[in-house]
Amino acid sequence: MTRLRSILYNFAFYVVMAVVFIAVTPVYFFLPQRRNMAVVSWLARVELWLLKVIAGTTVEFRGLEDLPAGRFIVASKHQSLWETFAFLKVFPNAGVIIKRQLLYVPIWGWWAWKADHVYVTRGGGTAALKEINEGAERVLSQGRPLVIFPEGTRRAPGAEPDYKQGIALMYAKLGVPVVPVGLNSGFYWPRRRSLRFPGKIVVEFMPPIPPGMKPRAFMEQLTAAIEGSCDRLLLETDAARPRPPFPPEATKRLHDLKSAESSGH
Repeated sequence: MTRLRSILYNFAFYVVMAVVFIAVTPVYFFLPQRRNMAVVSWLARVELWLLKVIAGTTVEFRGLEDLPAGRFIVASKHQSLWETFAFLKVFPNAGVIIKRQLLYVPIWGWWAWKADHVYVTRGGGTAALKEINEGAERVLSQGRPLVIFPEGTRRAPGAEPDYKQGIALMYAKLGVPVVPVGLNSGFYWPRRRSLRFPGKIVVEFMPPIPPGMKPRAFMEQLTAAIEGSCDRLLLETDAARPRPPFPPEATKRLHDLKSAESSGH
């Protein structure tokens, strides 16, 4: 049943996206940026509704009351394609840091360019950091939150963290709060697989880290907040019914957490 529902959802996901692209593209580039993002945000909400109706996968956003006012950065765990569009339900006009290479994808890349995100050349070193900082300042100056995945790529639930220093440099340069985000989307929308499992995806926004910390202390606090949230959600997912399949990394992490708990650490 899960496989059939996954096939139906994936079909609906891409058909809806294609229909919207075909219908809206002729006028999309004549709309102001905020209207462009309103269309994209609406599409994201439709895709989330289809995921709930067809695949039986719901979503819960926790900690929304902790989101700061004004300029801020959202630093999120990245386990799945899911969060790349689902965050638009909470932040309809967010700026997202994405690889510049994606701009060359037909239609999708054109839409991403018009949405005015932050585009970075992968492997660009110092030049890439300059691109990120300039783009981030532009997005924040427009009153839009900035979303970044500080590990740079999707990682399986339970995998060893691999945070890049770019987020610390951006934090120091921009002087704005950073909101750590943990989630468990990789269990229900696993990377590199087409299956969509029923259950509840949880996104947990934690209290913002205020500006002004030293880079090392900031990275330690950010990592502890995100990884602590993901560990809690891993345990919560393990107790969920139905329980989604666990990748090897999550199984190992679950064993480590339970061993630490039983030993009193």
